[in-house]
Formats: sequence, structure tokens, C-alpha cells
Amino acid sequence: MNRVRIGVIGCGAIAQVHHLPNLTALHREFEVPIVCDLSPGAAQAVAKRFHVPQYVTDYNELLATDVDAVLLCHGDPKTAVALAAFEAGKHVFIEKPVCFSLQEIDAMLTAQSKAGTVAQAGYMKVHDPAFQLAKREVDAMESYRFVQINHLHPNNSLHLSQFDVERFNDVPPDAFKPAGEARDIALAQAIGDVPPEARGAFFLLSGSMIHDIYSLRVMLGSPSEVISAEVWADGRGVSIVFAYPNGARCIATWVDLPDLWDFKETLEIYGDKKRVIVSYPTGFSRGILSEVTIHGIDADGTTYSKNPAVEWESAFVSELRHFHACITEGKACYTSLASARNDIALIIDIVQCYMQRKPIVCECTSER
Repeated sequence: MNRVRIGVIGCGAIAQVHHLPNLTALHREFEVPIVCDLSPGAAQAVAKRFHVPQYVTDYNELLATDVDAVLLCHGDPKTAVALAAFEAGKHVFIEKPVCFSLQEIDAMLTAQSKAGTVAQAGYMKVHDPAFQLAKREVDAMESYRFVQINHLHPNNSLHLSQFDVERFNDVPPDAFKPAGEARDIALAQAIGDVPPEARGAFFLLSGSMIHDIYSLRVMLGSPSEVISAEVWADGRGVSIVFAYPNGARCIATWVDLPDLWDFKETLEIYGDKKRVIVSYPTGFSRGILSEVTIHGIDADGTTYSKNPAVEWESAFVSELRHFHACITEGKACYTSLASARNDIALIIDIVQCYMQRKPIVCECTSER
């Protein structure tokens, strides 16, 4: 098996909890010769902890090495680094959010096309064996009428406290200025000048609820319309109603419950004769499986409920295996940058619906 030499840019929580442990475990598929972080302490600590030979604080130094690919899990926006990585001819794995505006994603797609390399969005939930199992069940349904998403989100620190995440206060404040300016430009490109609650909802949708948005698209296709969007509880809650081409409706809600340990995230699809429910653990967990519940009616009219056994491989490991297969075997990317463009467009539509207080017809409509 061909080993892919991959450099990691960003040595924060997601790298320390998931990506670097998983890349280490996948030693037949990947080799990590170098890591990068603006924080010298974080870069050095992560290199030492995961036995990485070299660490740097400037991503250009990493891109100048002979790595085949880069994993981008640094602070947002990631656009400038992604464009530089394509310019350097690297395969690119971009953690969510990929970016914020259509202008950014279009620039990335142009650069990727010119480079001729693989570009994968870090949409781990659709690589989850539970999601794949549920999708097979949903694809076999005659139709669906109602979809519901519930995302009850505690403070991430509650779950990160279970891990030894090393942090350092050694980055000069001016070092963050370019990213802040780029973020403001991307926000203006995407939604213009909006009130604080709409701005907060936009980043919430892009950063956390993006998992629900892309999972919904992969499961059912893109919605045809955003019927309504509400931002409430001082921006700590978002509720959206989507319409689908078959007449179905989806109600999607994200709520901030900062002090409550128990994380809840479900995707529920309801048809006349079958219901499929996927329940996810927090992304900051290891060894906790997602669950699938199926309610249905047998041919003899008997109602049943079952919880099929789910494969043990984590979604984070599955997506890395897929990235490797895309690079070494030419496999079509399941979570490509081109598909991520649909999610960015939908988030913009949601904010427009909230601001205009009227339904928004979605341009990127597709059926499953």
C-alpha cells in the first residue's frame, strides 16, 4: 500500500484529539513528517507527542517540503492556506468550515482544477458507519414526508476536559490580524452588513450546524426552498424550515445549552411505513458509536423496532481512509469541495431568509 506523506497545519484540539492519533494509527496509509502551528509551543509539543520529525510555525515552510498532502485544521478562514497548498501541487484535506463565501470556494475550485489534486472537505459524519447504514435504509424507502434535526450543543470545554489538550499562550496578537481581516472580507462577500445576531447565526451555521446541513444534503439531496429561519435566545438558538421537491418538510434546530453535559444530535427521517433515526455523539469523543434506530412495518403488518449493530471504525478514521483511497486509487471524493459549495450557498440562503423574513428559493436543488 502506498503511504501518503501528509503535513498537518494547525495543532489545536481537533488535531490532538482526533487527526494525529488517527494518522498515527493509520501508519500503513500515512506518514506525518512535519506539523505547523502559529504557536511554537503547540507545534513543538505536538511533534514531540506524536513523534513527528519536524515542526514549523510558517505554513509556507511546510508547503516547501516534499509532503504529498496537507491536512488543514487551523483557525478560520483557511482559504489562503488552501490556495497556497494547491499552488504547491498538494492534495488538500480541509476541516470544516471549508470557507464562508462563494467567492472563496470558487477560487479554491479553480486552484484545485489547475493543480489536478484531490480536495476533500472534513465532513466526517457522512463517513460514519451509522450514517451509511441509515442512508441505505432511507434510499430503500418509497418516500419521506417529514425530517427533523435536533442539535443540542453543550460547551465544547465540557468534553475536551476529558483529553490532554496542550495549549500555549505564545502567539503575538498581531499574528491573528490577517485571518481576522480575511474573515471580515468573507463575511461581507457572503451576507453583507447584517445585525450581530445574523452574523452570529451565520458563523454558527458554518461552524457547528454545518454537520447537520451537509448530512441532510447527502442523505436527501438539497432542499428546494428555505421556508423560514428564526434566530432566538439572543443568538443561542436557530430554527429553520426547509421544503423539498417531493413536498416534504424538514425542521432543523440548533440550541446552545452550555452547562449541560449531555450532547444530543439526531437526524430523523419519517415516511409512511418506515422511520430512520441517526443519533451522534459529540465530535469531541473517542470510542463512542453513533446509533441507528429503525421503525417499520413487516409485510405481514407487524410493527417492528430495531437497532442494528454499527461498525466500530470511527467517522474520523473512515474519512482519512477515504482521502488515502482518493489519492492512491483515484477514487471519487465523497465529500468534495464541489459538493461543499452547495452547503455554503444554503447557509447564505438561510441568512437571507432570516433577514428578509420571506421564503428563499434555493438555487442548488438536487434530489437524492
